[in-house]
Amino acid sequence: MKRARLPLIALAAAGALALTACGGGDDTSGDDAAVEPAEEVTFDEGTTMAALNEAGSITIGTKFDQPLFGLVGPSGDPEGFDVEIGKIIAAQLGISEENIEWVETVSANREPFIENGQVDIVIATYTINDARKEVVSFAGPYYMAGQSILVLADNEDIASEDDLVGQPVCSVTGSTPAAMLEEIGAEPVLTDTYSNCLEPLRNGQVVAVSTDNVILAGLAAQNEGEFKVVGEPFTDEPYGIGLALDDTDFRMWINDVLEESYADGSYEQAWNDTAGTVLPYVEPPAPDRY
Repeated sequence: MKRARLPLIALAAAGALALTACGGGDDTSGDDAAVEPAEEVTFDEGTTMAALNEAGSITIGTKFDQPLFGLVGPSGDPEGFDVEIGKIIAAQLGISEENIEWVETVSANREPFIENGQVDIVIATYTINDARKEVVSFAGPYYMAGQSILVLADNEDIASEDDLVGQPVCSVTGSTPAAMLEEIGAEPVLTDTYSNCLEPLRNGQVVAVSTDNVILAGLAAQNEGEFKVVGEPFTDEPYGIGLALDDTDFRMWINDVLEESYADGSYEQAWNDTAGTVLPYVEPPAPDRY
């Protein structure tokens, strides 16, 4: 596939976060079966689908530092569940994996990248909410996560969000978890990527990291014995696929692709090859065809 656009900060994160399965050292990257592009697909003239199919390429924004969902591996290309969902969508447009351009898209720049046309879609542990729907559209949700808490492995003082009140907690600028920390009375300490929260947690600058449970599970798995996830998820985080505001045809088409992937098993296979190395499979939510 096309080489990802990789800033220096992501290169550093990639070295520290090479994905391994929980409890073992086997790297599942590279074992996934290629997603074959659909042949002889046609789309209505003037639609985004027709334009992308004619161009033969698509630009997808995703995370580069999120184990299990979007992590740059040794190849220099991102790997994970969000990446596999992107490949499924591209394939149904008749676009092969090598013609996907992956762009690092952190929490703070997801809406600007869509609005400015720097990416065609964003698949980046991207929670659907009403405020974001004012500026971008969402297909999905395709996965339901929930905000949780990561602490040092020997921490016995924090068991739920109630224990975060008045405490410094690391999260990411522009994320829904950061907003929730402020709402519950914690003291958010914000950075650009969740991997950058780990060192402040190690050295005691913060007592915890808080974001979606699946992200924290990946970070814990990559640093076995250092951290643990505590408490029950205390929010619902429906992950969606961001695209241009009011592009209803494209949004509905992506929803169709998601539902097809649920039915034909490609969604479950994508999960098992990536996040499923650590987390159990759960049935996907129905897309919201608003």
